[in-house]
Amino acid sequence: MTINIRTVDQVTILDLNGPFKAGEAEQAFRNSVGEVLSASVTNLAVNLAGVSFLDSSGVGALVRAFSALKERGGEFRLFGASKQAAQTLRMVRLDKVLGLAEDEAAALASF
Repeated sequence: MTINIRTVDQVTILDLNGPFKAGEAEQAFRNSVGEVLSASVTNLAVNLAGVSFLDSSGVGALVRAFSALKERGGEFRLFGASKQAAQTLRMVRLDKVLGLAEDEAAALASF
């Protein structure tokens, strides 16, 4: 999985591409989240449009990122989830907890 980090207004966005599963993809995500947290980011959005597959390890990594932002008084949103990723998040009832927006504009407007 590749991850691109960018900023729009006061929101840092992680654009994910590829399968988000246990192993290298999960570690790359954790590293990217650690990087943005060390830069004192308080608003983080994760673009799931390029995620072709999301497993339980990927879900766990998203939950940990959400928790880390909340602990710092920040906000966390997901957006653009593929059908499979959205279905996985709905199945474990995290689509509402983690804040799943339809697209980038909706995610940015929710901060």
